Amino acid sequence: MDGILPLWKERGMTSHDCVFKLRKILHTKKVGHGGTLDPDVDGVLPICIGKGTKIIEYLQDSGKTYVGEITLGFSTTTEDASGEIVAQSVVETAPTLAEIDEIMEQMVGTITQVPPMYSAVKVNGKRLYEYAREGLAVERPKRQAEIHYFKRTSEPVVKQAGTLSWTFEVGCGKGTYVRTLAVDTGAKLGYQAHMSDLTRTGSAGFTANECVTLQEVAELMEKADHSFLLPIERSVTMFERLDISDQQYQIVRNGGFLALDELEVTDESGMIALFYQERLISIYAQHPTKQAFLKPVKVLRND
Repeated sequence: MDGILPLWKERGMTSHDCVFKLRKILHTKKVGHGGTLDPDVDGVLPICIGKGTKIIEYLQDSGKTYVGEITLGFSTTTEDASGEIVAQSVVETAPTLAEIDEIMEQMVGTITQVPPMYSAVKVNGKRLYEYAREGLAVERPKRQAEIHYFKRTSEPVVKQAGTLSWTFEVGCGKGTYVRTLAVDTGAKLGYQAHMSDLTRTGSAGFTANECVTLQEVAELMEKADHSFLLPIERSVTMFERLDISDQQYQIVRNGGFLALDELEVTDESGMIALFYQERLISIYAQHPTKQAFLKPVKVLRND
């Protein structure tokens, strides 16, 4: 069994929980996920199966889309609704729609984030959430994040006294902390804030309407129906595609170099997905020292 399973992760489960359950449902050990989702977040979680596990890193590095909610008025230990309140700032005069939209627009592009203490980022070989659980404060490394768009999708409302909430959509690159995006938006508006809700609507080109739940996968497996499994080829839509000839395939299957002047490549700096007879064979990239050649980065099939 090889391919990609676009799973709809339900709330209350970790991404690892989903992998553990799927190994039992699918009767295979070669299962991995393409991008962690927090337990309190539901949404699209691409699952790699069999040979599909070879491309997990590319799914994890891909762009993602979310819908969520920002609440002004208080911040939490975890930067989302699951944490304990650490600071409050009563919203007495609500910012205008124009002010909110302007601040959110300022967050689009390359931004700098400081990861939440409750995150898996490692500092001195130890994860930040481990320090947080021990009540220890450590200096957190700053990191760059790409925000493709970030927009308000509802009118702000007062859900409880002294707060203000509105929904949003965001498209972002790998490693973005949407919780921190919400907190930083509040800070720019002059308030303590947190991310009060979040759902991932897309990941690595997979969308919500393609997803199946764990229960649906189990029911289909009982019928020996593998229609939930998408081809590995769907996992590399973010790369340039190159269809190779019979002669080139013989080189690629043995891990050989390909001369760039014999190929029709539009972006020599990026990853290139090599296809042969409509099947994904390998991922190639420019050779680091021999600039006129492409070298294999990941071989998926050579049969």
